[in-house]
Amino acid sequence: MTSLVEIRVLEGPNLYFPRAAIKLTLDIAALSAAPDATAARFARRIGLRNARPGSAHSGFRQRFALRAVGRLVRAIAVESGTSRLAVRVRPSSDPERIVVAYPWAHRERAQEMGRAVAAVLDALPDADSTVDLEEAVSAAARQVAASPAGAPPHTIVPRIPVVAVTGTNGKTTTSRMVAHIGRTWGKLVGWSNTDGIYIDGELVEAGDYSGPSGAGRILAHEQVELAVTETARGGILLKGIGLTRNDVSVVTNVSADHLGLHGIDTLDQLAEVKGVVPRITRRSGWAVLNGDDPRVLAMRHEIKARPWVFSRDPDSPAIREVLSVRGRATTVIDGWVCVLTASSDPDPLVELVEVPMTLAGLSRFNVENTLAAASAALAVGVPRDVVVEGLRTFRPDAEHNPGRMNFFSVGEVSVVIDLAHNEAGLEALFEIMNGVRAPGSRLLLGLGVVGDRTDELIEKLGEIAARDSDVVAIGHKEKYFRGRTAAELEDLMRGGAERVGVTGVPAYPTEVACLSALVGQALPGDVVGLMCHAEREEVYAWIAEQGGTPDSAGTLAAKVRAAALPSS
Repeated sequence: MTSLVEIRVLEGPNLYFPRAAIKLTLDIAALSAAPDATAARFARRIGLRNARPGSAHSGFRQRFALRAVGRLVRAIAVESGTSRLAVRVRPSSDPERIVVAYPWAHRERAQEMGRAVAAVLDALPDADSTVDLEEAVSAAARQVAASPAGAPPHTIVPRIPVVAVTGTNGKTTTSRMVAHIGRTWGKLVGWSNTDGIYIDGELVEAGDYSGPSGAGRILAHEQVELAVTETARGGILLKGIGLTRNDVSVVTNVSADHLGLHGIDTLDQLAEVKGVVPRITRRSGWAVLNGDDPRVLAMRHEIKARPWVFSRDPDSPAIREVLSVRGRATTVIDGWVCVLTASSDPDPLVELVEVPMTLAGLSRFNVENTLAAASAALAVGVPRDVVVEGLRTFRPDAEHNPGRMNFFSVGEVSVVIDLAHNEAGLEALFEIMNGVRAPGSRLLLGLGVVGDRTDELIEKLGEIAARDSDVVAIGHKEKYFRGRTAAELEDLMRGGAERVGVTGVPAYPTEVACLSALVGQALPGDVVGLMCHAEREEVYAWIAEQGGTPDSAGTLAAKVRAAALPSS
């Protein structure tokens, strides 16, 4: 069995380096199982003369393996003609697999280095002497030296201002708000997100473009004057960021989502991935950070850029700390979105009631998205009055923010369409559903999940859905089963619902069928929410067929006021 599990070429800044890198996933079973004498000989050959490898399969051997493989990479690099090479080595959730990363300047030779390292590890079981190991390392170095150099990285150096948005929840809404403000400024804006590539508000290519290819397409467009890029976890891990730097970065939050994928198992690890975006923000730029999320706030210690925090709490310690180092902050004071700078009075931009996305301040998450977008727009140089106008004219509808907090009226029933793909997103959906529910009316939820989430997360979504709604039904997303079956997903969601005493949750094959069933049993004043991902356009069409209409800002405000009235 070969030691090389995977070679991945990262084209730009990544989790390991601020430039293009090679990521190797290596199986170290041979080194972990090697006799003590073989491990000691290996250590001496690569220059670790005083190393203590520990006994086979021990924790000490595993630690030795991390150090030894990093030294092996450097030894092969030096013997093949590279004088200096930075190397990062990390364990994985599998004790017999490790990750090794190093920067690259020439694609083919860098990949050959990975294959050469694996070849030395493969030779360990048959190495009976120091001479054998000497020859294995020397042969690996010759292999690398003889390899063609290959092409350089294609990392793009931006020629226009770039606002890069990342986070677990809110990044699509925030990036759309920034793009809208940029267009209000009169700029031709290109932005990429999980829905596709947009040029001046027009969708030019549908698909998930939250990785480097989306940013590349935008920056290749000669007329684009401002780029807004949504930067997702997957793109950073699998391809690297396609740009050398950004001018303004935004980190909305870090919460449980996509854990258990690509070696990211904890929130701290996920935060480290998201932190790549502010780390490559240029020194003269701004890193806009959520001051209410401790993992995001901690990123201020790793950035070159100036810090700009946002928080719903004007007395937040995060704001005090950032202002003390000449940073900036955006917060809410007496119902106004305000910008704070050191030794200055607050600058009130706009009242929350005038920002449609916040539902008169009802939606906590969209208040945060508003603060983040206002900060980013000001940071990239948009004039103050344009930012205010942009915030006032961006609406939670299918035109401005498709699939995120879209409100409709179908007769006397309110319908809310939202992605709500994780715990925080679902709780935010319930927050706004409650905010427009007429006194004494019910909440009905169409629950759906994506198959590549962990069992625990899928069960938790089922639990939250059953706990916080009066009626819950499952609407499947077959396009996103990702290796699961409908029966598996139903079992997990129903299992979560049963934790809070809800049984017999019905399931429908599509999101449209689920919505139809829920609206069909809804009473006047009820609110139907749908976790919609797979059939958004079909859902919009179904609502229109039923005579449903998008809620205007005035209609939404009236619903919020009515919901606040005491029940009779």
